[in-house]
Amino acid sequence: MVADTKQWEQSAAYYLDRHETVEAFVKNAGLGFAIPYLHNGQMHDYVPDFIVRLKTEPASYLILETKGYDPLEEVKGAAAERWVAAVNADGTYGTWRYAVIKKVSDVPSLLGHLVR
Repeated sequence: MVADTKQWEQSAAYYLDRHETVEAFVKNAGLGFAIPYLHNGQMHDYVPDFIVRLKTEPASYLILETKGYDPLEEVKGAAAERWVAAVNADGTYGTWRYAVIKKVSDVPSLLGHLVR
């Protein structure tokens, strides 16, 4: 995995790679997956850090953002929640969720909570 950080994303990938509820994951870089959002009257693309396929039936996915400080966190999060709601309403692409973690060590508990 090519990371954008020195340790943060690598640590998250370590937890994702070893967690029993994760079927597969990918660092969202160069995939073309972006969530559009409007800020100050201009369109932007939000590129979350990871896309995770969980071991669930039916298929379930997680858009995972590892985040320190971001002044646009609320705007991006609201856009991601709208995207998730729209995709889930369609129903064709499985069930999607969005989560932001502030501490990488929270990844295992987040994953365990999602699959229960």
